[in-house]
Amino acid sequence: MFQTFASLLAQGTAPAKGQPQGFPTMIIGLGIFFVIFYFMMMRGNRKQKNERANLLDNLAKNDRVMTIGGMLGTVVTIRDQEVVLKVDESNNTKVTFLKSSIQKVINDGELGVAEK
Repeated sequence: MFQTFASLLAQGTAPAKGQPQGFPTMIIGLGIFFVIFYFMMMRGNRKQKNERANLLDNLAKNDRVMTIGGMLGTVVTIRDQEVVLKVDESNNTKVTFLKSSIQKVINDGELGVAEK
């Protein structure tokens, strides 16, 4: 169908001097390509942003998390924009992070390291 439309469009206009015969078809094709590419990129970013917002909203006490910097810890307290993580069990060391610095919630066995 697109080829039929493109050929009818190309037949209906006479090429300008120095322009190849398929120039209007090429411009339309490039326009359609960029529109589709733009929407695919926007959809991917929007989906990723929604998943991250969902992760931060569902953060709960005792979740094992990894920060953007790679620090592992267990959630102790959640405030508005802050999260307190226990990073060392033996010394009971707690560190406060911004909620936005949490990269992901770690499930059992996900890192492949032995838990103590």
